[in-house]
Amino acid sequence: MRKFVIKVEGKSYEVEVEEITGGKASYSEESHAVNNYEPQVVEPIQTPKDNSGSSAKKSLNGDAVNVKAPMPGTILDIKVSEGESVEKGQIVCILEAMKMENEIVSPVSGTVAQISVAQGASVESDDTLFFIE
Repeated sequence: MRKFVIKVEGKSYEVEVEEITGGKASYSEESHAVNNYEPQVVEPIQTPKDNSGSSAKKSLNGDAVNVKAPMPGTILDIKVSEGESVEKGQIVCILEAMKMENEIVSPVSGTVAQISVAQGASVESDDTLFFIE
């Protein structure tokens, strides 16, 4: 058995992998197990990070628009603050991805209800950046 730490959607998991030599792995339809090994679900070894600097989250109304990262990268700059009014198309932050600076814009006009990232934070595709009401 070899142990590895893998990262899935920003969460780290510790897994054990059995190396099989000299043969092929078999698959059982009944048990969905490989070589009679049942996978175990483990909890993340670290809790999801909260980069907003706020320990208590505001209650968002059902109309809040979730602005998500379009690609993995690093937040270079946040151009707005919570409670600030924004217009549709206004730049809310700068995301660096593959050595390029990408402007993330507000998809709607409204008020920034919550900022879910901080400058310098690494984000994955579809991570929440902002909520706009």
